[in-house]
Amino acid sequence: MNWNGVMPAMTTCFKQDLSIDHDFVARHARWLVENGCSGIICLGSLAEAATLAFDEKVAILRTVVKSLNGSVPVVSAISALSTSEAVALAQAAHQEGCSGLMILPQYVYKGDWRENKAHVAAILKATPLPGMLYNNPVAYGVDFLPDQIEELASEHENFAAVKESSTDVRRVTAIRSLLGERLSIFVGVDDAIVEGIAAGAVGWVAGLVNAFPRESVDLFNLARTGNTQQALELYRWFLPLLRMDTVPKFIQLIKQVQQEAGIGSARVRPPRLELVGNELEDARAAFRAAQANRPPIAAPSTPFPG
Repeated sequence: MNWNGVMPAMTTCFKQDLSIDHDFVARHARWLVENGCSGIICLGSLAEAATLAFDEKVAILRTVVKSLNGSVPVVSAISALSTSEAVALAQAAHQEGCSGLMILPQYVYKGDWRENKAHVAAILKATPLPGMLYNNPVAYGVDFLPDQIEELASEHENFAAVKESSTDVRRVTAIRSLLGERLSIFVGVDDAIVEGIAAGAVGWVAGLVNAFPRESVDLFNLARTGNTQQALELYRWFLPLLRMDTVPKFIQLIKQVQQEAGIGSARVRPPRLELVGNELEDARAAFRAAQANRPPIAAPSTPFPG
């Protein structure tokens, strides 16, 4: 498992009856990899995991692992109301051939450090797979502080990476100052990627990549290799779309952009509903503006397979 590069938090495509479109999921995963993504993360927040039944989650993992056939790692996000269900999903991910886990705090209950540590530890102990801790205090109300991350790293050899979504790039440098290169640090919010790389991040769990994989990979590589002027040119063009990843309706927005780009549909499972009115028009306008003002450096992704 190589924890680096651009790893999409892949969306889940639904048919008209809101069942999972496994054929599209398989094609989408392959297309993202063909455009340079270094791995695929399934069942994350963007995948609407909270609306997926346990068996549906396992079926998605099976589809993606089979479709990629070992070409890149497949990482399963692990989220549940209970620790026992989270452990069961981690074990199922291992059995289905996943290469790693992305561990979220337990849903709903915002425990203290003793409880949150026990939850993460149980998942890390459940399989030999390496784990990435997903720290998103904005969305989940649980904040894994740098010294707590250091404590987990000292106790669990297979704790390998952090997805830092606090929106504070100082967290990257704080973790680095405590742990050096012990953990791979990923940026987890799209509109902080260039800043995060400058602070020491080596990977990006990305959202708009679902519709713009080549552009996302190029941005990441330019920032990582120190091509600052080119990276900023591409970043400035991309930012109106990347900012969609950081608002409450990020799932609806990103899926709408996918639909505008001809990459799947905007369907979401309730309680979410598709965008309407001004929100829909604003999303469409942002997409049209990006397409109309694409700079020469923004090489387009390959056409999506029909």
